[in-house]
Amino acid sequence: MLTLSVLGTLAKTITASKGIPDQELTGLYTGMRRYIEDFLKERQKGEHAWSMNPYDKSAVEQVKEVAARAKADKIRTVVWIGIGGSGLGPKVIQEVFEGPDTVEFILLDTLDPAVLEMYLSIIDWKQTMVVVASKSGGTLEPMSVFFLCWAELKKAKGDKAADRVVALTDPDSGLLRSFCLERGISMLPIPTAVGGRYSIFTAIGLLPLALLDADVDQFIRGAKDMDTICQKTSIDDNPAALLASVQFLLDTRKGYPVRVIMPYSQRLESIARWGQQLIAESLGKTELANPIPFSAIGTQDQHSLLQQWMAGPRKMWHLFIREEDKYSIAVPDEVEPTFSYIIGKPFGELLDACYKGTSQALTAAKRPHATISMPKLDEYHLGQLFELFLVEVILLGKLYRIDPYGQPAVEIGKNITKELLGGKSH
Repeated sequence: MLTLSVLGTLAKTITASKGIPDQELTGLYTGMRRYIEDFLKERQKGEHAWSMNPYDKSAVEQVKEVAARAKADKIRTVVWIGIGGSGLGPKVIQEVFEGPDTVEFILLDTLDPAVLEMYLSIIDWKQTMVVVASKSGGTLEPMSVFFLCWAELKKAKGDKAADRVVALTDPDSGLLRSFCLERGISMLPIPTAVGGRYSIFTAIGLLPLALLDADVDQFIRGAKDMDTICQKTSIDDNPAALLASVQFLLDTRKGYPVRVIMPYSQRLESIARWGQQLIAESLGKTELANPIPFSAIGTQDQHSLLQQWMAGPRKMWHLFIREEDKYSIAVPDEVEPTFSYIIGKPFGELLDACYKGTSQALTAAKRPHATISMPKLDEYHLGQLFELFLVEVILLGKLYRIDPYGQPAVEIGKNITKELLGGKSH
């Protein structure tokens, strides 16, 4: 089970003027208990549809069938087309599980013509499966890229092109659904009531896992186990409630609105960007107060941003994510004499030292930080991590009194873009 330590955010660690006093945290106990109870009652009424996705057995079976079909067809490359939650979630899965023995997983979440031209020239379309993810089928970026890839597939496969496409979309309506029905393209559902940033336990997250030969069942089990823990009404026993409480108090009582999400694992770089979208799109809806997420990565950003974090305005706090069980590769014996102290040491130990150096430096500067530790970066614990963040953002919505669903400001930009290109806004 992953663990959350908030010691580095507390007054007893970084002084009462900079950290959270015990009485402020305990002052949220009653309110948070009520919010968790409200969340559970709302789920029973059918709200928070995403929260039931890990219990959908049919979704698991459907993605396994698609993966089995891809294996039977000897697919070597999967081109995944998506944007926002339909791209960032699969990107996390790719970074963790893609390897030399899996299919090549190419994520296209860009309109950059140079990038698209490069991939068009290197992909062997005869051995490729295209997955397009768009619930509405009306989003410019994925649909335009899909039409481009569809044209290439038709050149390579002719009348059999539809056999090499899977669409993840709304099961009842939408432009992509209509396109697929007309051409006999297979579809997997994104439940109508589940928004893109909440869809990681639908086919959006499950299909990349299955295609990359990862254990879908363990991913789901991790989510369920974390869901059980996050139903506990005590802050001390519920990591989502604890993290939400710390976020709220650091922002509203201590003046730290910026949350730096910083994994110390290259394979988790995109979880920071996924979490950044989850918070920004769910809660960035008031000029008065809401969390401002910022993604970073260790160790690279120690060398680009730590000066700002240590000596700049006190506006930021850090959420580190680390894995405990690491690969055993070590520094060789032949090194420059100055570096003799690292001979034979595992790179995991070096990475841990960098994390500890950064966190302890922040503590010395009386700057708050918390840490999520994963015993191992595998399917089970990754499922836990996603579930933790999803429950937390709902509880943050209750603390800040912000509806975490919908993204009206984003729609404004989409409509303007559509009008500029000669389409009609809606």
